[in-house]
Amino acid sequence: MTTPAAPALARRYSHLIRFRILCLALLAMAVVASFLFDLTTGPSLFPLEALLGGLFAPSSLDVSQSVILWNVRLPQAVMALLVGGSLGLAGAEMQTVLNNPLASPFTLGVSAAATLGAAMAIAFSIELSGISATYTVPSLAFVFAAAAMLLIQPLVRSYGASTDTVVLFGIAILFTCEALVWLIQFLADADQLQQIVFWSMGSLTRTTWDKIAVVAVVLVVVLPWSMRQAWSLTTLRAGEDQARSVGIPVERLRMLSLLRASMLAAVAVSFVGTIGFVGLIGPHVARLALGEDHRFYLPGSALAGAFILSLASIASKSIIPGLVVPIGIVTALTGIPVFLALVLARRRG
Repeated sequence: MTTPAAPALARRYSHLIRFRILCLALLAMAVVASFLFDLTTGPSLFPLEALLGGLFAPSSLDVSQSVILWNVRLPQAVMALLVGGSLGLAGAEMQTVLNNPLASPFTLGVSAAATLGAAMAIAFSIELSGISATYTVPSLAFVFAAAAMLLIQPLVRSYGASTDTVVLFGIAILFTCEALVWLIQFLADADQLQQIVFWSMGSLTRTTWDKIAVVAVVLVVVLPWSMRQAWSLTTLRAGEDQARSVGIPVERLRMLSLLRASMLAAVAVSFVGTIGFVGLIGPHVARLALGEDHRFYLPGSALAGAFILSLASIASKSIIPGLVVPIGIVTALTGIPVFLALVLARRRG
């Protein structure tokens, strides 16, 4: 039997869904706009008309413009979107399953572990059989980030998969890895120390199309996997007891979410170094605009992360004319005030 209020509720729900779809569309348009602006930004003048012509007709560019567009700006701009999207999605899943608004890919020490792997590769000149020297540092960064993820799984199973347990183990791994990185920096010579510090600042300048392909494949695989569990994650936001009452295996859901988040974060930071705050701020922006419905919140977080890192890429090339500031510095400098503004906005809302 239909109650008199049912049609009104149905209309309100329909309006809410259309509003969220509109927000996603606007966010996607903002990502495209920032991507094009990122392509036009840099030490060399590159008008938008020439850039668009070069994208669709590469032969219209001279040799220098072709190199700038296809070997420098386009790879870095695409990598900014992919890494930002990966970190945003990873942060969204972590904040949901850990029920902690401060959770991000760095909470579990994934980034710190990647930095430790990169520092060891640089300081000890490690060579990996079958892997070129170009990929040795990102390969070891990924191995250490993945090892941090694998280490935390048996610990959590042994001591219970509560959110507090996961966060505490993550913090322990974070500080342990940071201490070891400081020890390696203390022992390294001047050249090695410079390389380690530069890697830990985060940079898109090491981007190649091969690296882009790896990050893209992981994101393309993980995003649909996350969307398949959108309803379960939405229900989990109502509380663990509520989720269990409808038959959701909370511990398994949490483990799979952390696995996906760790994969995204490990691959992303292994190629570009440490980039903070994107995985923290992106989900908060998406939550303010789209709410807790994870059908919209998850892709919204990925888009927000891509948008934030694309803007940071533009800023890194614009702050000091003729010089590209490491993008990790830009996100760190801008992340704190933006995060505080978002927290205040939520409290006022």
